[in-house]
Amino acid sequence: MTDALTDDALSALPKAELHLHIEGTLEPELAFELATRNGVELPYADVAELAAQYDFDDLQSFLDLYYATMAVLRTREDFAELTRRYLRRAHVQGVRHAELFFDPQAHTARGVAFDDVVDGIGDALDEAERELGMSGGLILCFLRDQPVESAEEALTAGLARTDRIIGVGLDSAEVGYPPSLFEGVYARARAAGLHVVAHAGEEGPPAYVWEALDLLKVERIDHGIRSIEDDELVARLASERIPLTVCPLSNVRLQATPDLRDHPLLRLDAAGVRVTVNSDDPAYFGGYVGRNFEAVRDALGVTADQARQFARTSIEASFASDQRKAQLLDELEAWRP
Repeated sequence: MTDALTDDALSALPKAELHLHIEGTLEPELAFELATRNGVELPYADVAELAAQYDFDDLQSFLDLYYATMAVLRTREDFAELTRRYLRRAHVQGVRHAELFFDPQAHTARGVAFDDVVDGIGDALDEAERELGMSGGLILCFLRDQPVESAEEALTAGLARTDRIIGVGLDSAEVGYPPSLFEGVYARARAAGLHVVAHAGEEGPPAYVWEALDLLKVERIDHGIRSIEDDELVARLASERIPLTVCPLSNVRLQATPDLRDHPLLRLDAAGVRVTVNSDDPAYFGGYVGRNFEAVRDALGVTADQARQFARTSIEASFASDQRKAQLLDELEAWRP
């Protein structure tokens, strides 16, 4: 551990969060609040019993609980409150810009209106901009284990809401669902001017990262940690300056990297890959972004200079305007550990 790099300093570090599933910020307490409000019966006796379920063997075991608790999200105000609580927590931990993933297919399949999801999240983003000085945007994620036709329908709905939606992504169960399945959907999104990112190389092989780059033509890779297994891929990521949105505590909780001391974050950084630190689904994985920075400091010896570089990369790799990036970089320049 680096004594000089305190928890408070890491929380004060101005940063962007680029890999955050808003549904993954649903804390057990809020799940029960919303269940009561909406008349939804959760299969758990109380908050403590639900919290005890947040122990996973792999990605699929997490997803099973993730989708079950999501049933409490029903209204525009539910999504606003979920997002509001995340943004307040994130702001305290130094997040100044947040690009939020959301999974519309998981909500419209339950009868929730697409616009209620988008507008609820958007209401909270507007509030955070007014009250906290935060900026952000929405990235519509396709569920890769659902039919491609469903992704096409989600994109059609999203293209009517480019007032809020800045890009598309690809998430959910990775193994067996290669990026190549979604080549046509991504071509359509790019043609409409949306930014494009994709989860690849978390549980799936380095080949999925290659596909995301070559077929989906993504601007960022979400996770991407298994890229370390392919020297040629690492060299390409470095030379093309493709950012990775890495989520250390998530990787440990889902057994992608069982011991954080073995995490490839610093090896990727040393190889010239642009890496960022994010929280993924923090309610489920043991901590928001500040805790992820603390964890890599403790396990890997991340220094103040490295933490500053990760934050700088997060700002530069964001889809914020050039003016907003310049503001955030100036704020970062003033940071002192």
